[in-house]
Amino acid sequence: MEPASIIVSIRNVTKSYRRGSQILPILQDISLDIAESEFLALMGPSGSGKSTLLNLIAGLDHADSGSILVGGVDITTLTESELARWRAAHVGFIFQFYNLIPVLTAFENVELPLLLTGLSKRERREHVETAIELVRLEDRMDHYPSQLSGGQQQRVAIARAVVTDPTLLVADEPTGDLDRVSAEDVLQLMERLSRDMGKTVIMVTHDPRAAKKAGCLKFLDKGELLDASQDASAECVPA
Repeated sequence: MEPASIIVSIRNVTKSYRRGSQILPILQDISLDIAESEFLALMGPSGSGKSTLLNLIAGLDHADSGSILVGGVDITTLTESELARWRAAHVGFIFQFYNLIPVLTAFENVELPLLLTGLSKRERREHVETAIELVRLEDRMDHYPSQLSGGQQQRVAIARAVVTDPTLLVADEPTGDLDRVSAEDVLQLMERLSRDMGKTVIMVTHDPRAAKKAGCLKFLDKGELLDASQDASAECVPA
């Protein structure tokens, strides 16, 4: 079997925030490789830096130093406008609280990212219907978020994340607001996106049950990347 291609390459990344006159270090000399189509879980206590690392990979924040290459592009060198265009083309976001617009139907919420593209109305409809079928909500596409359960809303959010066929799917506590059954359904869907559709999924979670669904597990503590334990680490690409 050929080794997996590296889609994300992080080298010597540091990040800190300023609070008044204080400088608070968040990430310290992080190096990490993520393979194409890998399902990676990032775990760690609150304040460990895992959400910060996710935001850096997704181009939502800037590193103080180091490099982050995604698909061969060093996103740390991009301007704000270049970064915005890059995110729109390459990153799908899945949030804990869904971030659906309440006055739009499921179909319209999923269509939103496509409005920034040059696709025709017919092409947008085809893309949206494909994404909604993927998350098994064909019979709910005309429903508003208030008419959907939490699990269904998160599946709409996943359809919105994949509708542009992004390079990366980044998920910040995607099951944190769901009951156990809905969480399992969402995790199985994310696992299928990685395994069957070749999507690279990077998930921040506090939940060990959620992390077990990932093929690769990494721990952060006090801004440092630790070696994963148990056999989940065997699937990880060495940094």
